[in-house]
Amino acid sequence: MKTASATEAKQNFGRILEESLTEPVIIKRSGRISAVLISHSEYERLQRIEDLYWITKAEEGKSSSFLGVEESLNKLTGFIASAGDE
Repeated sequence: MKTASATEAKQNFGRILEESLTEPVIIKRSGRISAVLISHSEYERLQRIEDLYWITKAEEGKSSSFLGVEESLNKLTGFIASAGDE
């Protein structure tokens, strides 16, 4: 994985952007990781993985003893109302 300082990324944005199309580029500010620049296709791939994760979790919740949408809403509304009483 390539690394660039924030100053280098600012001064050479086009090159850094091109590099991010083939592999993530870590951007450091004051020696600390500040950001990671990735390609749009990698971003979409990660979004699909996250979506599948949450779909799986929702399906697991449906098949177990988790509350339904209406029951959850009622409980949350009750929690919010009681928090206002404090």
